[in-house]
Order: sequence, then C-alpha cells, then structure tokens
Amino acid sequence: MFRPVRSKQQGRENKGFPYPRSVLSKLLIAALLVSGFAPALAQDSLEDDPWEPFNRDMYAFNILADKFFSKPVAYAYKAIMPDVAERAVGRVFNNLGDFGSAVNNLGQGKYEASAANTGRFLVNSTFGVAGLFDFADNIGLEKEEPEDFGQTLAVWGVDTGPYLVLPFLGPSTLRDASAKIVGSNLQPQGYLEDVGARNAVRVVDIVSIRARYIDIEKTLPEKDPYSFVRDAYLQRRAYQVLDGEVVDDFGTDESDDFLD
Repeated sequence: MFRPVRSKQQGRENKGFPYPRSVLSKLLIAALLVSGFAPALAQDSLEDDPWEPFNRDMYAFNILADKFFSKPVAYAYKAIMPDVAERAVGRVFNNLGDFGSAVNNLGQGKYEASAANTGRFLVNSTFGVAGLFDFADNIGLEKEEPEDFGQTLAVWGVDTGPYLVLPFLGPSTLRDASAKIVGSNLQPQGYLEDVGARNAVRVVDIVSIRARYIDIEKTLPEKDPYSFVRDAYLQRRAYQVLDGEVVDDFGTDESDDFLD
C-alpha cells in the first residue's frame, strides 16, 4: 500500500515554523480565495459538506456552549494556574498523547516514529515525573508529530467521508468521528479504575487545551466563519494525513481543464 512518508528533515523544518499549523492552513485558504481559486474551492466544499444545514446548526450550538461555558471555565483555569504549572500540565497530556501516537505509528508502518514515541513516553513517564518535565527532549529524543486513529484509517484506505460538526467536539469528518471511539481507548488515562478520577483527568485535558487557545476565535473572519473553519479543518487534516507533504495537482488533466 502506498503511504507518503515525511522525512526527519521535513519534521525539523516544520518545527521551525513560528505559528500553529492551524494558522498555516487558514493562510493557505485565504490565499486561494484571493488568488481566484474560489470557484474550485466552493465546488469542493459542496462535495465535502453535504450535511451543511445540520453542521451549521451544530456550529452555532458549539459557539454558544463555548461562550457561556467552555471559555469562562478556561479563563478561571488560567486565573488559578500559574503559567509554569499550566505548561507542566500541558506537558503531562502531551506525554500521554505519545502513547497513542506510538500505537498509531505502528499501525501505519512507521516503526521508527513509533519507537521514538515509545521511548519518549517511557523516559518522560519515569525520569520526567509522569511527563511534568520533558526529560526526553533534554537527552535528544525529538518529539514526533502526533498521530491519531483517524490518520491510521486514512493510511488503511478508509475514505474521509462527509464533513461533520460534533456537539462540543467541533469539526470532524465521518471517518474521524468514528475513529474517536477507538482513539479514546488508546489514551492511558482511560484505564484509570476510578471513574471520578478518569473523568476529572479528561475534563482537565479539555480545559487546558481551551485555555491554551483562549482567544482563538479572534482569528476568524466576521463573514461566514463556519466556512472558514470547515475549509481550514479539511486542509489541516489532509496535511496531517500526508505527513506534511503538499500534493501538487498542477500539470494534471483536471487542472489543465480548470485553467482552460
């Protein structure tokens, strides 16, 4: 089975990019709109989003839920947690994420990356005190890009499916939404026997992520933010599945027809 592979050099170059890749995706989409490719992008959007009326309603619901619940909780979290503690909590969940990435890289046939994930998880879980400190980075174990089960399904040939907005969870696709069920079982915190502790850990994870991007909505355009988020998400997921490689469609018969 063909699988695009990202080289280590590409990984290092990506780490040097000064902005989150979600921002990169938004900039790419904005560039497409300005450069005159809007008709093609609009056509793709119609094909990717056949459930748009439902998705728009769910998007509006999520915006309200975020405004009146998630964001206030995130602000309270930031007010209570010192910056150093907030960063430490983030490292703990990054460390837990390495476990799931190790399993998914293994399933995708990326054995070197899986070994790196495993090494980082073991080192940071012990010497790094459950991930509070990134000891692995200090000894030269570079962090690989996160991998989830949705990406693994893509490598196995499962089609993306329609775009889907999930309640509280936000943008997804039919493939990624179904993958979340398996993905949740690849998180070590999911195996805590105490239900209260397990749920508390999950809540802290969600709140810490929201706190990290506390003002993310300020990057959205005033006109039709739904379409902007949708297109950015789909671009970002394609980028992740291809491990950072950009597919150049220029020179194909389809692109020649468009240019004509």
